[in-house]
Amino acid sequence: MQPEVNNSSRPQNSETGKIARLAISLADWSQRWFPDAFIFALMATIIVFLAGLLIGEGPANLVNDFGNGFWELSTFTLQMAMIIIGGYVVASSGAIAPIIRWLATIPRTPRAAIAFVALVSTTSSLLSWGFSLIFSALLVRQIVQKVDGVDYRAASAAAYLGVGTVWALGLSSSAALMMATRGSLPPALLKISGPIPLTATIFTWQSLITAVVLIATSVSVAYLSAPASSAAKTANMLGVKFQSTVLNSGTSQKPGEWLEHNGLLTILICTLGFSYLGKVFYTRGVLAAFDLNTYNFLFIILGLLLHWKPGSFVRSVSASVPATAGVLIQFPFYAGIFGIITKSSMSSRLADFFVRISTHNTYPVVIAIYSATLGLFVPSGGSKWVIEAPYVLGAANQLHVNLGWVVQIYNAAEALPNLINPFWMLPLIGLLHIRARDMVGFTAVQLLVNVPLVLFLMWFFSRTLPYLPPATF
Repeated sequence: MQPEVNNSSRPQNSETGKIARLAISLADWSQRWFPDAFIFALMATIIVFLAGLLIGEGPANLVNDFGNGFWELSTFTLQMAMIIIGGYVVASSGAIAPIIRWLATIPRTPRAAIAFVALVSTTSSLLSWGFSLIFSALLVRQIVQKVDGVDYRAASAAAYLGVGTVWALGLSSSAALMMATRGSLPPALLKISGPIPLTATIFTWQSLITAVVLIATSVSVAYLSAPASSAAKTANMLGVKFQSTVLNSGTSQKPGEWLEHNGLLTILICTLGFSYLGKVFYTRGVLAAFDLNTYNFLFIILGLLLHWKPGSFVRSVSASVPATAGVLIQFPFYAGIFGIITKSSMSSRLADFFVRISTHNTYPVVIAIYSATLGLFVPSGGSKWVIEAPYVLGAANQLHVNLGWVVQIYNAAEALPNLINPFWMLPLIGLLHIRARDMVGFTAVQLLVNVPLVLFLMWFFSRTLPYLPPATF
């Protein structure tokens, strides 16, 4: 718990702009009204169960569907947990620490520092949202010690922006990687869409332009919403103290510890690992080979190489495990929701509903709004996509909307509620020792700007892509 800071006696600062004042007001409001992320998952389960009853499904059948589906995403749950672990071990390695210290010397003013963190967060999230969270948090820790007057809440919110804006438009998109990985697709979904390669989702020119526009907008809003130095709440004001995150692997004290403290096994294992990756990329092509398994394998092997000593690597993995707790306990509930939706008539009814209320031209906007709203209750790009995909792609087939772009509509829209849902803030909170409610005021301003922008971009670019029937072979 952080000590409360009483600012009631501080006069309103004229240097703080309207956008910054709005962010501060929203931060004060969120401190009172935001619940824990797990509550959202439980609420979603109850809502979906009640919806099943309302459409005429028997309660006994719904109970069976929930229980039978509870473990259907076990493989995917492990894959998502490994994304967090892989991102952490790379970002926290001693080899990366000098880079973070150097980056922290670039910004000179508080507002420039916050905008710079936002730029690093959003661009790095295109590579890995897990890496982005950890790397950006470590960057904030360095910057606030080098630049005086940085508002710690705004800087922390800037470190989170990648997860709330563009992460799903990049290589760590759970939905895009799942659709490109035949083995990760549930049989029911495979029959509807078939596999969809990354060249039809994140590597379309429409998706790349969308990412650039959202990054530029988010960085600008981060700059404008940053409080002036005299109105800022710094890390010291919030009682935050920093300790090194680069773990000391120590030295061997016993003969049995010798292999833990040198790189002999690292050389051998990394040679095997990178040889395998080279073979996969050569035989299948880089884009075709980049599925969830390949992605996680790359980060684990790279993390081992950067830590060099196996002992250091294991300690980093141990430090990252608490950040996976939310994924491990909440994903089975999302799988239960998936079981209710797909095993009952709810999936086909939802598809019919979207067909009735949409046209070919309006469907992108309808789905974007729906995906963003559902994201408040299921704050996970991968598990929520499993819930939505059967009826979202089924309706897209009927309305002849490009299936690859539907995945990207989902990717852009589902990130929006992350800006006000604390679930994915958890790894960052652990490193920065800040409360989610302190950041939400600043991320909520980003949400107000990004919602209309995302809806327009999704509608506009959908008009440039033709419909292609699913390849179900």
